[in-house]
Amino acid sequence: MNEHHELEEDTRARIDLSVWKQLWGYTRPYRKHVVLLCLFGAFVAVAEVSFPLVTQSLIDKIAAGDVAPDWVAHGLAYVGLILTIVFSVHLFIKQGGRIRTGVGHDIRRDGFDTLVKLPFAFFDQRPVGWLMARMTSDCDRLTHVLTWGVLDYVWGSTVMLGIAGAMLWMHWQLALLVLTVLPALAVISAWFQRRLLRTSRRVRKTNSRITASFNENLAGVRTSKLFGRGPANLEEFQELTREMHASSVANAQWNALYLPCVLGLGSIATAIALSMGGVNIVGAGGLTAGELVAFLAYSKMLFDPVHQMARWFAEMQMAQASAERVLGLIGTEPAIADDPARLVPAGTEPDGWKELEFAKVDFNYGTGNKPVLEGFDLRVRAGERIALVGATGGGKSTIASLLCRFYEPTGGELRFGGVDYRRLPLAWLQSQLGIVLQTPHLFSGTIAENIRYGRLDATDEEVRDAARAVGADEFIGRLEDGYASAVGEGGNRLSTGEKQLISFARAIIADPRILVMDEATSSIDTQTESRIQRALETVLAGRTSFVIAHRLSTIRSADRILVIDAGKIVEEGDHATLLARCGRYHDLYTRQSLRESTIEDAGDGLPAPA
Repeated sequence: MNEHHELEEDTRARIDLSVWKQLWGYTRPYRKHVVLLCLFGAFVAVAEVSFPLVTQSLIDKIAAGDVAPDWVAHGLAYVGLILTIVFSVHLFIKQGGRIRTGVGHDIRRDGFDTLVKLPFAFFDQRPVGWLMARMTSDCDRLTHVLTWGVLDYVWGSTVMLGIAGAMLWMHWQLALLVLTVLPALAVISAWFQRRLLRTSRRVRKTNSRITASFNENLAGVRTSKLFGRGPANLEEFQELTREMHASSVANAQWNALYLPCVLGLGSIATAIALSMGGVNIVGAGGLTAGELVAFLAYSKMLFDPVHQMARWFAEMQMAQASAERVLGLIGTEPAIADDPARLVPAGTEPDGWKELEFAKVDFNYGTGNKPVLEGFDLRVRAGERIALVGATGGGKSTIASLLCRFYEPTGGELRFGGVDYRRLPLAWLQSQLGIVLQTPHLFSGTIAENIRYGRLDATDEEVRDAARAVGADEFIGRLEDGYASAVGEGGNRLSTGEKQLISFARAIIADPRILVMDEATSSIDTQTESRIQRALETVLAGRTSFVIAHRLSTIRSADRILVIDAGKIVEEGDHATLLARCGRYHDLYTRQSLRESTIEDAGDGLPAPA
C-alpha cells in the first residue's frame, strides 16, 4: 500500500536559490502589498532600535546632575514609539494576510491547471493522497515562509543594521569586539544547514505517504471492514507514523541544538559588553552610564533578530523540500500535449472523416514492462459499432484508452481520416468523444449539474432529453427534488445503476461522434441493463462506437465483434458469424449463457421469503 515513497526525488542538500527565485515570482501580482509589508516591518525595527537611545538620553541627563530632566519629552517619545509599533504591526499583518492568501491561491491554481493537463500515465504512479499533500500542507508551508519569512528578514536586517550603527557610533572598539561573534554564527549556521535540510526532506516524504495512506484507507473502508483488514491496516499505518516520528524528532533535535547555539553567542556578546563597558565607564574616551545601559540593551537586542532569523532559517529548510515538490509538480510537462509545430492548420481538421485506423500500433505501460499491443491493426468506418471481448488483461481497455488519447502509442499511428491524431488538437479529439466507464463517477452537486457536465451550455430541456434518451428520466422523476436532487459525494445517494444512467446521459448530451463504453453495464442489474440497451439502439444510431463488455448478451447487435487476446485480434465478425464458426467467441458465449442460466435456475429454486 505504501510503495509510493520512491516518488519523492532526492534533491540537493543545500538551499537552491533558483527554486526560491521561481517561488518569489508568485509575489509579482502583489508587489504593492510586499513593499508595504517590508516598509511597516522596517518601521517596527526602527522604533525598537530607538528605545535604548531615549533611555540613554534620560540616564545621561540625570547622571549629569539635571534634577529635572524633560520627563514630558521623553514620555512622549516613548508613547510615539509604542504607537508606531502598534500601528505598523497591525498594518503588516493585514498586508501579509493578503500576500499569503493571494500567493496560495495562485500556486494552487497553477497546480490544478497542471494536473488537469497531465495524462493518465502520470496518475498511474502517483496516489491521490500524494498529490493532495502537494497542494495542501506543502503549499501552506510555502506561503507561510514566503510571507512571514520575508517580514522577519526585513525586520531582522533593519534591527541588526540599526544596532550595529548605534554601537559603532557610541564606542566603535567595543562594538567591533561584540560583533566578532557574528562570523561564528555564520559558520554554525552553515554546519546546521545541511542536517536540517536532510531531516526536513524526510519529514515531507513521510508526510506525503501518510496522506496517501489516509486517502486509500478511507476510500476502501468498506472493503477493509468486509475482509477484516482493520488491524493489518493499522499496523501498516503505525509503521508510517513511526517513520514520521523518527524523522520529526531528528529534525527537532537539530533545531534544539541550533537555537541554543545562537542564544549562547548572544550571551557571550552581552558579557563582553558588560565587562569591557564597565571598565571603560569612567575616564577619557570611556562610556557614559547611559551609553553603557544602551550598549547592554543593544547587545541583548542584537540576538533577538538573529534568534528570529534562525527560526526562519530552520523553517526555510523545511520549506525548501516543499518548494521543490510543489514547483516540480507545477513544472511537470504533459507527456501528451499539442505540438504546434506538428498540428494541422487550424480549420483543416478532418471533421468529415470516414474512417479511423490503428496502423501497426505498439504500446506498453512503461520501460521494462511487457508490451500490451504489438503491430495492432484495425480499421473502423464512421458509424460502425465495434465490440471488444476477451479475457481480462488482453488489451481491450488499452485500445479504448489509446483511442481517447489517455495514452499515446509507443509505435505506429492512430489516424482519423488518414491523419495521425497526434497532429490533431486535443480539443478537437475530445469534441469527437463520449466516454462511459465501468465505475461511474459523479461530482458533488445536483443530477442536472452532473448531466450538464458533458456540455456546460446545455439547456434544462436538453438535460431532460438526454436523461430520457437513456431511460434515466423515470427514476429522476420519482425523486423529491427531481433534477435538482443532490447526488452526494461521488454520487453516494444513488444506486450504482442510477449513477451509470446519469453517466450515460452525461456522455450523450455532448452529442459525440464516437462513443466509448468500457464495461459500462457490468456493474448494473439486468433490468437496468435492458433499459439502457433499448435506449442505446437509438443513441448509437449513426455514431461510431466501441463497446467493451463481459456480458456478451449486450453486444449481439454490434456490426463487428473483435475477440482480443494478448493484444491481437484472434476472431472477427458479427454475432451470428462468430457463433457459426464455433471458435473462441462461441466458447465464451456458450459458457457465459450456461453460467447465467444456472444462476437463474438456482434463484428460481430458492424458497420464498417468509
